[in-house]
Amino acid sequence: MSDLFVAARVHELRELLTRYNQEYYELDQPSVPDAEYDRLFRELQQLETDHPQFRSGSSPTQKVGGKALQVFAQVAHEAPMLSLDNAFEDSEFNAFVERIRSRLDTDQAIAFCCEPKLDGAAVSVLYEAGQLVRGATRGDGQTGEDITENVRTIRNLPLQLQGDFPQRLEVRGEVFMPVHAFAEYNQQALAQGDKVFANPRNAAAGSLRQLDSSITAKRPLHFYAYGMGVVSADAQLADSHYQRLQQLKGWGLPISDEVRRVEAEGECRDYYQDILKRREQLRYEIDGVVLKVDALKLQADLGFVARAPRWAIAWKFPAQEELTQLLGVDFQVGRTGAITPVARLAPIAVAGVVVSNATLHNADEIVRLEVKIGDTVVIRRAGDVIPQVVSVVFDRRPADATEIIFPSHCPQCGSHVERSEGEAVARCTGGLICAAQRKEALKHFASRKAMDIDGLGDKLIEQLVDKQWLKSPADLYRLSARELAYLPRMGEKSAENIIAAIAASKQTTLPRFLYALGIREVGEATALNLAQHFASLPALQQADMAALEQVQDVGQVVASHIYQFFREPHNQQVIDQLLQLGISWPAIAAPSAQTATLTGQTYVLTGTLVTMTRDEAKQALQARGAKVAGSVSAKTTAVIAGDNAGSKLAKAEQLGVAVLNEDDLAQLLTQ
Repeated sequence: MSDLFVAARVHELRELLTRYNQEYYELDQPSVPDAEYDRLFRELQQLETDHPQFRSGSSPTQKVGGKALQVFAQVAHEAPMLSLDNAFEDSEFNAFVERIRSRLDTDQAIAFCCEPKLDGAAVSVLYEAGQLVRGATRGDGQTGEDITENVRTIRNLPLQLQGDFPQRLEVRGEVFMPVHAFAEYNQQALAQGDKVFANPRNAAAGSLRQLDSSITAKRPLHFYAYGMGVVSADAQLADSHYQRLQQLKGWGLPISDEVRRVEAEGECRDYYQDILKRREQLRYEIDGVVLKVDALKLQADLGFVARAPRWAIAWKFPAQEELTQLLGVDFQVGRTGAITPVARLAPIAVAGVVVSNATLHNADEIVRLEVKIGDTVVIRRAGDVIPQVVSVVFDRRPADATEIIFPSHCPQCGSHVERSEGEAVARCTGGLICAAQRKEALKHFASRKAMDIDGLGDKLIEQLVDKQWLKSPADLYRLSARELAYLPRMGEKSAENIIAAIAASKQTTLPRFLYALGIREVGEATALNLAQHFASLPALQQADMAALEQVQDVGQVVASHIYQFFREPHNQQVIDQLLQLGISWPAIAAPSAQTATLTGQTYVLTGTLVTMTRDEAKQALQARGAKVAGSVSAKTTAVIAGDNAGSKLAKAEQLGVAVLNEDDLAQLLTQ
């Protein structure tokens, strides 16, 4: 490799790493994942080692983090806040241990303090006479930003120490946002049209650097201490790093529950594997473990290099984020008709697994990411979570990148795709014929509260669909006992019983039939309201949006689902076939003024009734115009309580809602 080539590559790497440092530390908007930064950093380190003539004190390999922002007051660290060298393989950890042994000239076992490597923002917090007087970012390791007012808002960080604390104490630690709190924050931000954070680390760093501390106070930040900086001479400090952390804990400062002291380097490997295995169960994000020589005397003997201590190392986990190219997008149809864009990727190893597909969630996410086919994208995979595209590296976009076009018709069945106002998910409207939805649609159609086909269980439906015998609900009524008898574990008598149950289901009611169709958000109560309002199927099929919205409990969204369902030709064909195959019901009349005695009233049923089942009571109440709800609220007219009534009865008594017994119910139904 020529010196000219090396010089050019070194210059290119330094420029890239300087820009990535600025994005990460100063802007809190990294454009590449940590794994890509680490690769480039190690490449530059190796080039500078192999070609010492190109070393420079201004190289990113000799620095820590980014410069302090001028909008904040500057804080000069009395002792530098250094970074850590990294290990990515077992062999690199072995080399780290051998360097320690060589420098200490010992073959004795060395004790280590082991800690999770929190993926947050490093800060320094200064206490004087036990009072929190200053908070600062790490900055470039020598100078940080004064973030005292923001640090004061962190809920688990004490403003006043307790116990026998030193007169002056600098605590160093990590500010982070717990995983569940991060998810909730982003969800709220998205709903309000605010900025969402790429990951918990950016959320923590961005929150700390708010000019208005009241904004920081609203962010769910936490702090864990991992060491001490300057400490007054009067302090009685332990000679073990682990014990010093326990001292901090005794003074009221939080530390991670996962901190351990081990007696030899072999136990460090066990700790690494244990934390890696439990990584997804932790309440905070980590990207590895930090291993520190425990004895303070040995730390002093080992000393420091330019940017890191010789006595500590960060042993990184396999990267959860990686870069790869988006080759194309497929659109998958789920069992509920939801259409999900799936990114086809150039295969890449992420968190130990080769990934070639990742979710893009929905059309809104494609717009938010501004992603195009051909882009270099950041892929994230955490635990068993489906890999997802999290961002685009825009400065690597090729000239021939193409837009992603969301389909207007279902890729499986060609039915119209519906997207309700205010919903992110687009759905296929061909619920009765779409292959992707077939099994679930048929299970629902045959269920007890729908067509009530006794003996036609989920396993049998799955068998029949897999054999291509069932492509729509109409095919159920074309089955023969002779066909079914050939199925595994299906005798002639069982087959005849199922065919008889299918035939018996032809005599049904309009509410049951409407419920069986599986129209989105049309449950039993809504199906009954629709049947009573329109009295016939043709009248319902021809209803426009305005007419549908006149039905009790049918708002604009549900009306849209019903309207779109009956406008889909495939659904209409299946309904026509079902009617031709003999499905029928008695004529239904809307409740008259004489029968609709309970219109506008809401009842809740609980406990065991003696004279009728709860389903029968529900139908009787609904036939008189009442609404039957599943939970008790202040708007409930009354709770009808049978034997062994439980929490619903208690809730009614708490809210002062009337409680009726079975005799009272009988009187209601005979009014």
